[in-house]
Amino acid sequence: MQEKFLFEYAVVRVMPRVEREEFFNVGIVLFCSKKKYLHSIFFLNEAKIRAFLGDIDVDELAKNLHAFERISKGAAGSGPIGEYDQASRFRWLTATRSTVVQCSKVHPGFCTDPEETMLRLHQELVL
Repeated sequence: MQEKFLFEYAVVRVMPRVEREEFFNVGIVLFCSKKKYLHSIFFLNEAKIRAFLGDIDVDELAKNLHAFERISKGAAGSGPIGEYDQASRFRWLTATRSTVVQCSKVHPGFCTDPEETMLRLHQELVL
């Protein structure tokens, strides 16, 4: 029997008008401490975004999501937050905020392969 590992994930959402609290899912961020795994995945459906709010700057939104992705990886150029340890970066990324890019509450689970789990959640909750 394969060992199962505790993971935590949040759904990344776009909320074009924060005051209306309407959103749609664009990605997943998943953290698994035991496997030293913290990654995020996104998909921007430009037609859906424009239908939802035509005057949103899709390029700026994409830049924000790519920054989110770089921070989750701790990549070069991700700023001081990108230098934090994985758990701290995950907590920072999933903290409650009033911006266009937000995360759902954090949800736990068990998995054998965090990458496979992230792709499955992305398929089920975003695509």
